[in-house]
Amino acid sequence: MELVGTEAVFFYILALFTLVMAIALITAPTAVRGALYLMATLIGVAGLFLLLHAEFVAGAQILIYVGGVVVLFIFVIMLVNIRAEMSEPSRTYTRQRRLAAVVVIMMVLGVWYFGIQQDPFHLVRRGPVVALIPPPSQPLPPVEEPTLGGRISEDTQEVGSVLYTKAALPFEIASVLLLVAIVGSVVLARTRRQEETFD
Repeated sequence: MELVGTEAVFFYILALFTLVMAIALITAPTAVRGALYLMATLIGVAGLFLLLHAEFVAGAQILIYVGGVVVLFIFVIMLVNIRAEMSEPSRTYTRQRRLAAVVVIMMVLGVWYFGIQQDPFHLVRRGPVVALIPPPSQPLPPVEEPTLGGRISEDTQEVGSVLYTKAALPFEIASVLLLVAIVGSVVLARTRRQEETFD
């Protein structure tokens, strides 16, 4: 779908906002600020979904990630009272973290290349949402505009069907990223005294 006029302006604003918040997230000096930047990043992504007329996905993005996961991270981080150690020099850009960043970027580029450049799916506008469906072997019959009573259920069913069939690999990658985030929050929650006790 092509964005023109006001939609294009809002797209570039939201894309720039999301990119800036993502960069601020990975360079945040404290865990609490990082969680707040993550919340802002996810809100920007939800705004992009709204521009694609995917209201259900945008709502799920805000309710699940912003309203659930990020708030839980902030609560746990503030509960265990993580302190920023100002006496030690910053180790944000160590060699290991640079290598990890390169690996993650290569993985993202690989998924982008095989998922978008190869074009296994087509973006088809159907009703108020944009759904990913495989290219049809035969011309599709004309689609009737759904009524207000069945619009939400049909769109939700279509998104769920594609999510667990054609988009299973990106869904599993997102699950792994969420698992990494949970493990990372547990590592950040360990205080110096706890580390000395375990060591």
